[in-house]
Amino acid sequence: MRGFVFFFSALALAAPVLAATTPPGVNIRWDNCYDDGGALNKGFACDTNLGSERLVVSFVLDADKSNVSGHEIVVDLTTTGPTLPSWWQLKSLGTCRQTSLGFSLGVPPGTANCQDWAGGEAAGGIGAYTIGFATPATARLLMATAVPASSYATLSAGTEYFVTQVTINHAKTVGTGACAGCAEPVCIVLNNLNITSPNIAEDLRLLKGANGTDSQYVHWQGALVQGLHIECPSPFRPCVLLYGCVLASTSARSSTWAAVKALYR
Repeated sequence: MRGFVFFFSALALAAPVLAATTPPGVNIRWDNCYDDGGALNKGFACDTNLGSERLVVSFVLDADKSNVSGHEIVVDLTTTGPTLPSWWQLKSLGTCRQTSLGFSLGVPPGTANCQDWAGGEAAGGIGAYTIGFATPATARLLMATAVPASSYATLSAGTEYFVTQVTINHAKTVGTGACAGCAEPVCIVLNNLNITSPNIAEDLRLLKGANGTDSQYVHWQGALVQGLHIECPSPFRPCVLLYGCVLASTSARSSTWAAVKALYR
């Protein structure tokens, strides 16, 4: 598997770019793939330590692609508050819910319209979960998948391909030792997905939604992503993914704006 080696670079000079409404692009949904009715919004009563939530990552191509060896995935979280609540402080040593973040390459139950790109041959995992990567209200999740050389895939245009599901369990939601902030609204954005190949020059990085702007993000507890778009200010500065994260019921209030540098080799 290729390691998590990312760095910033700039695209050509361009005006603000709105997310695409057609492939190629990415999808992220609660519970299932986009074409299997995955949910945009998720509410949880925050009244139990049992069970879990599931985020599903997928993509759609606009042209056939051969020699696909894996994926590098970047997902960003932004709360509507000033800091990321302890309930969302996951994975890292010493965080409130260190063991509550999971990664699976098995397709979700009931999958019908979304194909496993690797046919069950992929391996992978979480590379990092960085709290406060941009502001105290943010976190960034890095993941990767890969198949052995004997299983490089040829993928077809127009098919939704499952990549991974991320599980977030309900541990430490209530009772002794509970972590505060489960009920706080959070925006979760699939920043980009890099489709890797044995030849790095053939990699394909997807930065936009495959099914409209809102297929690139999901909401938690009444959050609302507003104005998501990409800006490329100059050939010498990185492109940035801009969006606001607000309460859906009070979308006219001031936004918590996230400026996320798109990742390129």
